[in-house]
Amino acid sequence: MTRVSRVGVATSNAGFTRHCVDQSGKPVLRINPRRARLIAFFKQHPPTVVAMEACGGSHHRARKLIGLGHEVRLVPAQGACPRA
Repeated sequence: MTRVSRVGVATSNAGFTRHCVDQSGKPVLRINPRRARLIAFFKQHPPTVVAMEACGGSHHRARKLIGLGHEVRLVPAQGACPRA
């Protein structure tokens, strides 16, 4: 199995999109599970870098992921989508 080096988490109303890449930056996994499965997904994987948009619930989720040994990077919403 390919080792995941970074995971990007995009939030939506019903769930999360997880985009995982290996050390060379090649996509290795993209899934769209429900919100309740987020922490369970990360419990199954070794510690890695997780990037997610900073929003109301992301700080709570970040603390849980840090507790599992992951390195969490919160990206400000205004930095995630540049203005036209």
